[in-house]
Amino acid sequence: MNGGYSRRYAEWIATHSRLVIVAVVLVTVLVGAGAGMGDAGEAGVGEFEVDSEEFDAADFIDANYATDNTVAAQLVVRDEGGDVLTKDSLLAGLRLQEELRDNPEVESTLTERGIVGIENVVGTAAVYAGSDTPPTAQPPLERQREALAALSESEVEALLARVLDPDGAQQLLGDADPYALLPQGYEPGSTTATARLTFISQVDDSSETSEPLAAYDAQIAIDGLADEYFADAFVFGQGVRDEASSNATADSFAIITPFALVLILFVLGVSYRDVVDILLAVLGIVVVLVWLQGLMGWLAVPMNVILIAVPFLLIGLSIDYAVHVVMRYREARQGTLDVETDLSTGDGAIRGAMGLGLGSVVLALAAATFSTGVGFLSNVVSPLPAIQDFAVLSSGGIFATFVAFGAFLPALKIEVDGLLEGRFGRSRDKPAFGTSSGAVKRALGGVSAVATRAPVAVLVVALLLTTGGVVGATSIDTEFNQADFLPQDAPDWAEYLPGPFEPGTYTITDDFEYLSANFQIRGEGGQSTVLIRGDVTSPAMLAAADQASNAVTEASAIQRRPDGVGAVDGPQTAIREVAAENATFAAIVQQYDTDGDSLPDENVGAVYAALFEANEEAAAEVLSRDGEEITSARLQLSVRSSESTQRIATDTRAFADAVESNAAGVSLRAVATGPPVTEGVLQDALLETLVEAFVVTLVVILVFLTALFWVRYRSPTQGVVVVIPVVIALAWLLGAMALLDIPFNSETAVITSLAIGLGVDYSIHAGERFVAEREQRETVEEALQATATGTGGALLASAATTASGFGVLALSLSPPLRRFGTVTGGAIIFAFVSVVTVLPALFVLRERLVDRLQS
Repeated sequence: MNGGYSRRYAEWIATHSRLVIVAVVLVTVLVGAGAGMGDAGEAGVGEFEVDSEEFDAADFIDANYATDNTVAAQLVVRDEGGDVLTKDSLLAGLRLQEELRDNPEVESTLTERGIVGIENVVGTAAVYAGSDTPPTAQPPLERQREALAALSESEVEALLARVLDPDGAQQLLGDADPYALLPQGYEPGSTTATARLTFISQVDDSSETSEPLAAYDAQIAIDGLADEYFADAFVFGQGVRDEASSNATADSFAIITPFALVLILFVLGVSYRDVVDILLAVLGIVVVLVWLQGLMGWLAVPMNVILIAVPFLLIGLSIDYAVHVVMRYREARQGTLDVETDLSTGDGAIRGAMGLGLGSVVLALAAATFSTGVGFLSNVVSPLPAIQDFAVLSSGGIFATFVAFGAFLPALKIEVDGLLEGRFGRSRDKPAFGTSSGAVKRALGGVSAVATRAPVAVLVVALLLTTGGVVGATSIDTEFNQADFLPQDAPDWAEYLPGPFEPGTYTITDDFEYLSANFQIRGEGGQSTVLIRGDVTSPAMLAAADQASNAVTEASAIQRRPDGVGAVDGPQTAIREVAAENATFAAIVQQYDTDGDSLPDENVGAVYAALFEANEEAAAEVLSRDGEEITSARLQLSVRSSESTQRIATDTRAFADAVESNAAGVSLRAVATGPPVTEGVLQDALLETLVEAFVVTLVVILVFLTALFWVRYRSPTQGVVVVIPVVIALAWLLGAMALLDIPFNSETAVITSLAIGLGVDYSIHAGERFVAEREQRETVEEALQATATGTGGALLASAATTASGFGVLALSLSPPLRRFGTVTGGAIIFAFVSVVTVLPALFVLRERLVDRLQS
């Protein structure tokens, strides 16, 4: 059927099968030894800086402002429809804190301030009740509890009224604003609330390359103890988040693995109808995975969440390659592959059939390996180290797949079939899937007949769907939201699973959304920043920041305090807070305050200098200076972490613009920055690089296939025809993602690259088979029928197996795994459908066009 280098290569493999097996095993041992070369550890996705004013501002802040190295967590106590400010509830909070302080595992991770909640504010007020001296620090927890316990219910309510009096201007614990500990719906001055917040501040004892695991473990311990004191309470922090994600992933695989194994083995059993061939395919997959682990070791590539996709990709390609090799071999033995070849019997028949079968498919395997490898290797231009690692490992693994199934499996099958037939008398002559009479052959033949008889209709339908996909793609969400990575509770049907497979309960997504919607979250994800440079000693800057804070709406991603003012801390709030504590400083502010808003309206530089003298720590949080010169001001905005990074960045920029416009006539430049903002900029830049990589990949594949079909068949347009179904399948996939509300961001863009890889693989196999068959058949209809029932059967078996394996991930409790399964399964299905419908129609129309041009 095929001649040239591919046929000679296949014949050499068939002739030297034992040498090939030994060589591949030795190389596999050598490459696999890299897995023991040392643990590269784990790593995050990585970071890079985009050339933007947001990152420049972040660098300026890092260099000129103190860095908070503490680990933040929050404890929320809820009583929907009830009250969490009762005497009993507040006492329970203090008793919990005492137990936490007595717990060495927790106590060793807490900062000096440690834990601060509304219970501490009230407890401290109880200790100092009747005293003329305001507290400057928390008294011991035992004193707080005893003082509060000694009060009656009415006395506690009166104390709460005094503490929460919005006009009281009383800071009982320095910078611990009582309103920051109460939810958005709280009515200022009320002595009841449905929820309250307690801040937990921990020591970060980790190095730059490690995480504060002790603090994370303590968060989990605190969460467990809180359940003993309150009916409805939860702790949110990175430790709790990581624990939930890890458990959800483990539960997901416990549920998915049995389903996946049963489903894959069933599909393979139907396709192969032979246990030996299934075992040989599994052995080939083992070789590929050994190479993958070895490459990770030799290249010292650390594990990260993106690399989870690589073994799935390689398993999918391995199944595809194995099916094509085995089915072509079977076709050759059955005599349906090449009517001009007469194979001998016995060992010669096995080797001859493998030489013929492998020779007919190895060029398609090599082309698919090259194009798919290039597709993934194009991601090496990404500025993210994790994406670069993904690109290198994927391309290396794809090459390993070719070695395993383009050399090792054929050689091994020759030896195994020879042994079973020669020594045990078991015939290994079996029909290829889809070539024997049956429902599969009729279905594939029917699809081919439709494409042959009505190619225009098929293309019109395909283009209509493609147009819909393109339209849907224009509205697809491209935002990146951290909440999308939190595990979700299992569906109701999971409750009926037997004990070992029954998943845990996961409320962390709901908890995070509640926390983000109702409280000011501390930590990197809970605050954005506006850096102000220029004439920062102008009174207009303070007034502008105040006006922008007052103008924050409920719809904004910026949090608001219970009084409706934006939760923004800056020089204006620091001046007011320090003045409330320090009479000397208050007198200076009053001296320069002409409109009674507790902010200076003149000589702001002198007020800033006095602020540093009165409370240098508070001043350094919001102002930077070089010697005595004030160089910048910093506004810190509490934001809703459950919103996307792009939404937070947009609203923070709008706030910065408002500050500039409010200070019209003053030379100020306000720049939005901070972790959520720079993350949004990074994600947008990363998505742009991935899309560019897509375009480069398609161009390279198009050029390669055009050259391939020109050199081999003198038909350059065939390369263009083969790529078209891939583009169409990609459009369908994007449209489906829009319908399913799956965002196209830096995460799913990497996953979507599988659509190109697998789609090109399917299309090359079908295109190569059709062109080869067309050389031997009298009509295009006969060539398409042979392609549909031959290669089409192998494609169906491969697509059904890999789509089943990936598709079950949609049952995962982990959103990233669920998206991975849904998108990849959809990519495989769309690629298969496009290849068996659109590609034949294109071949028919191309042939008609060529005939017209030649006539």
